[in-house]
Amino acid sequence: MATPIVKLNSGYDMPLVGFGLWKVNKDTCANQVYEAIKAGYRCFDGACDYGNEVEAGQGVARAIKEGIVKREDLFLVSKLWNTFHDGDRVEPICRKQLADWGTDYFDLYLIHFPVALKYVDPSTVYPPGWNAGSPEPEFSNATIRETWNAMESLVDKSLARSIGISNFSIQLIMDLLRYARITPATLQIEHHPYLTQHTLIKYVQKQGIIVTAYSSFGPLTYLELNHKSAKETPLLFDNPTIKSISERASKTPAQVLLRWATQRGIAVIPKSNNPGRMAQNLDVTGWDLHDSEIEAISSLDSNLRFNDPLSVNTPAPPFEMRSF
Repeated sequence: MATPIVKLNSGYDMPLVGFGLWKVNKDTCANQVYEAIKAGYRCFDGACDYGNEVEAGQGVARAIKEGIVKREDLFLVSKLWNTFHDGDRVEPICRKQLADWGTDYFDLYLIHFPVALKYVDPSTVYPPGWNAGSPEPEFSNATIRETWNAMESLVDKSLARSIGISNFSIQLIMDLLRYARITPATLQIEHHPYLTQHTLIKYVQKQGIIVTAYSSFGPLTYLELNHKSAKETPLLFDNPTIKSISERASKTPAQVLLRWATQRGIAVIPKSNNPGRMAQNLDVTGWDLHDSEIEAISSLDSNLRFNDPLSVNTPAPPFEMRSF
């Protein structure tokens, strides 16, 4: 099943529906990527911090070797982790990640968080996470401008076709756009009916930047992490509004949540290791919700964020200046 594409401001096409690699286990990742490609997925969203880029690359390599796809058929995404924000650290870690994936370029490379941490040598701890074995994070003096300039050089050297940002606020984006030589192609954010971030999305889309949603199913994504707020929050799949729309449209609650995003031009990156759900998650563009249903889902907003480092006692508050 082919998925529609969106045109990035860099001139490249990105599938509107991709496959997210966060929390995909290393021992199953290669096969999940391979099976997702067979199911029709062409966009894969990875990151240094996920710790499974070697395995994801193995899944890609298998599919290419078997002739299912060519490299140019795929849209591979990765992210710069916080410990590599110093300008001279960006290219070396990008090259390492490319080698892990077994590819010469990323279709899209993002700054994962607007938080610069002290450099950690990949030969000692990788991926380093927030603390890299220390009691708490150690910060770097690298500015976003320094990091973005280094990101732009990745495009100049054909290591990344497009570059973008993740988990940035309006305030940081406004500042970045004042000096950016290359405008970010995408912004990736937590986005679900409990956290609609309407003003942020409206502003970013007006700048010609594509928004990608992660955690589209809200608290469900965080239950396995024993996240306190997620355990205390009703599942979106059980919400009466979502269930009613699901029944009317003859679609699953997951499909309704994904279509709520894609119908508004927001890309999504769900994951599943179930073949049936893989196919269902791709089928979120060829049908429409009613305008009143879009509004009803959006009205569930309660500014409830699950992916916040502060919630796990990490003193690095990228979301302190929230965008409602």
